[in-house]
Amino acid sequence: MAWPLIVADAVLAFHLAFILFVALGALLALKWRWIPWLQLPAAAWGFYVELSGRICPLTYVENHFRAAAGESGYSGDFIGHYLLATIYPSGLTREIQYLLGALVLGVNACVYAWLMIRRRRRKPVR
Repeated sequence: MAWPLIVADAVLAFHLAFILFVALGALLALKWRWIPWLQLPAAAWGFYVELSGRICPLTYVENHFRAAAGESGYSGDFIGHYLLATIYPSGLTREIQYLLGALVLGVNACVYAWLMIRRRRRKPVR
């Protein structure tokens, strides 16, 4: 296996981990207080990319290294190429994508709101 292919696979793994962190990373804040400093900007970026219809730059990076390894890249975005059939059923409309984006935003907002309430209750009153 050539090193560009190893890098392409590493970018692929990182891309998937990033998507999971965007969608579910707020749950990690239940354990680690510093997570919101990373997860909120990541979630904002993921929300922006999804709702704007843009392609994440990690897709271009992966395609570059796949081409350098002699493989063909793919057109479109990461989700469309690897996860479309799993994440998005046939007949998916732009309105459903907006709903999914709102769902991710709502889950994160609920977890962070619950954390804020929980932490305020723990602070001693002086």
